[in-house]
Amino acid sequence: MRWLLFFLFAVIVEWYSFQAVRTAFDNKWIQRIYLLFSFVALAYIIYSFTKFDRNTGQNANTLFTLGLFLLIYIPKLVISLFLLGEDILRLFVGTYQHFTQSKPAEAFLPERRRFLSTLALGIAAIPFASIIYGIFQGRYNYKVIKQQVFFDDLPDEFDGFTLMQLSDIHSGSFDNPEKIKYGIDLINEQDFDLFVFTGDLVNTHGSEMDNWVELFSLIKKPEFGKYSVLGNHDYGEYVIWPSDNDKTLNFEYIKGIHPKIGFNLLLNQNVKIKKGNSKISLIGVENWGKGFKQAGDLKKASEGLNKEDFKILLSHDPSHWDLEVKEHPLNYHLTLSGHTHGMQFGIEIPGVFKWSPVQYVYRYWAGLYENASRYIYVNRGFGYHAYPGRVGIWPEITLIELKKKVNS
Repeated sequence: MRWLLFFLFAVIVEWYSFQAVRTAFDNKWIQRIYLLFSFVALAYIIYSFTKFDRNTGQNANTLFTLGLFLLIYIPKLVISLFLLGEDILRLFVGTYQHFTQSKPAEAFLPERRRFLSTLALGIAAIPFASIIYGIFQGRYNYKVIKQQVFFDDLPDEFDGFTLMQLSDIHSGSFDNPEKIKYGIDLINEQDFDLFVFTGDLVNTHGSEMDNWVELFSLIKKPEFGKYSVLGNHDYGEYVIWPSDNDKTLNFEYIKGIHPKIGFNLLLNQNVKIKKGNSKISLIGVENWGKGFKQAGDLKKASEGLNKEDFKILLSHDPSHWDLEVKEHPLNYHLTLSGHTHGMQFGIEIPGVFKWSPVQYVYRYWAGLYENASRYIYVNRGFGYHAYPGRVGIWPEITLIELKKKVNS
């Protein structure tokens, strides 16, 4: 069924795209070169998809194929929507002329207009260029985002306390040590009291991190330590394993990477962060997400805590906050999540406009959200997965400052 839908999609967009090229360019050689390129690209994409091995999961060839698919078919989809709209208009015009003119026109449908085809090709060039930029530059276009969060009951000594949040490293997708080193240098240039990582260290296999342990070990250890939790990809759920034992060994290997890079991995547990005579509770749950692995145990992770304690929760998937945390009677003040990547595609003008297709799946998908004075911050992710790039939603390094709200 999936292949049938893909075939229908390909036929429709290829037909309309060729109509646009044929209308805009009379040169037969341009048309033939376009057809040859389209055929070769489609054949390669189909071949690569049929050769995808569930035993190994995503690899460099998978990333390339997905990137090529988006590079070719998003622009063609734009063209198809333009020409489909024109065809609907031509159908109405042709029908009207057929029944109102005393002498019917020689052709039922008016001729396709070159202007609209040229316009469609020009507009389609925008996502084409954006996707290319996203692959070669956007995926390493790290942004340091600074966010203040205000609380009535923040302990006085934690006023101005800073947290560095990183999420969704996805080391199995990396291919450029210099760019990754640049991102880590940006982290170390910031002044922070506590470092937290909110899951998805790898795509699937612990071995993906082998070549990156040394680099990520360079993240400086702040005064109050470095802590981490697991994400859905860290459980090895997306490949077929030779045996349950192999899957278990991989999971243990991934957990063992965290201390190697200086991360204190919290597995449904909490720790006290003490400053002077005050303290806050840092709680780390395993992954819990709607439609994903639900190993997180909030009750277990919160053992020994009271409603009055100031609490920061690390939970990879923001759907956990939406479905279980935000109205919990124990009162979790701030939740830090990741997972969505902002879909690695969208339009964002800080403080003015924010849009991504992922918002139709997740209510809380990037940045800060509030519900009854309880907050969640969703990090856009440091790495990338599936599509080997980012367009508009850039890789993020987050610096959060806790502030005491001053009541006037």
